[in-house]
Amino acid sequence: MWQVCQRPVLNKPQKTLPNRRFASNSLEDQAYRQLRRALVEGDFTPGQKMPIRRLASELGTSPMPVRTALRRLISEQALDVLPSGTAIVPRLTRSAFAKLGMVRAALEPLAVKMAASNFDGATKVRLEELLQVERKARESGDPVQLLRADRQFLLALYEPCQTAMLLSMIEATWLRRGPHFWDARWLIIGRSPSGSKHADIMRCIVSGDFETAARTLQEEIEGTTSYLLERMSFVDDPVATARLRPLRRK
Repeated sequence: MWQVCQRPVLNKPQKTLPNRRFASNSLEDQAYRQLRRALVEGDFTPGQKMPIRRLASELGTSPMPVRTALRRLISEQALDVLPSGTAIVPRLTRSAFAKLGMVRAALEPLAVKMAASNFDGATKVRLEELLQVERKARESGDPVQLLRADRQFLLALYEPCQTAMLLSMIEATWLRRGPHFWDARWLIIGRSPSGSKHADIMRCIVSGDFETAARTLQEEIEGTTSYLLERMSFVDDPVATARLRPLRRK
């Protein structure tokens, strides 16, 4: 529905990290959750303006709930704001992207360690199912399904930690990374035939070695960050050639 990516987002059943702070069903909260999900899934691009009236029209609501939702996202640093007052999807500097990777590499392995005592058979089955989806998406060259399966695998991996504060902190990094990861989707899907280290992480979990699982996850996050830093163009590069633009496909 958002004009940039031409992908329907408002009625998708896919699950993202749950918001722990706003549990009501008010129009403001609904708008917030929908915009937040769209950011996590990369339905907006870095540098895209977020005009209130157009978003309200696409969400099927009035401007006020959207305005409130945007203010929340700005306060969480998921969005930036222009001098005119218009919200905008952040265009990260090279340093900011590197630091985002460092934060993820610290928080997400911690969630795996804290989840160790809460893993059950159903969670392991769900993770195995998502691994299969991820493999098929990579084999077929489908970036939408690949990135979705990646998010869902990580979500299923972290939720058993049952620590709202940690999940909220991870969520904040996903809000920042979402638009940039979608911009880099063809780089990510073409990185290597073997793809991510999720299968290695899963083997560690099945064997009960959560320390190695966490360390493997950290290596994957750090490796992906370095890989993208070498290949992406950032807003503060000396020559902003926007190398990602030619990589986009319909």
